[in-house]
Amino acid sequence: MNAEDLKTKTEDELKKLLLDTRKEQMNLRFQRSGGQLENTAQIRKVRRSIARIKTFLSATKAAPASKAEAAKPAKAKKPAAKKSGTKAA
Repeated sequence: MNAEDLKTKTEDELKKLLLDTRKEQMNLRFQRSGGQLENTAQIRKVRRSIARIKTFLSATKAAPASKAEAAKPAKAKKPAAKKSGTKAA
């Protein structure tokens, strides 16, 4: 799974893909422990795909928040009240 494919997916699609990839990782671990796994590099690829999907998920969650903040008009700060030079007795 490359980054170009992930850019076009929605958050729900990414969550489903993450779940499927984690299942694939579990199956690969079982195969490795049973001595049936021939291509051990596949484990590394799946692990990195999971990390890539998680990165895109966090980016999609953060993006709407940053867009909402950018859309809000900046609030004008009120100047601090000046302190009078006289002391109260």
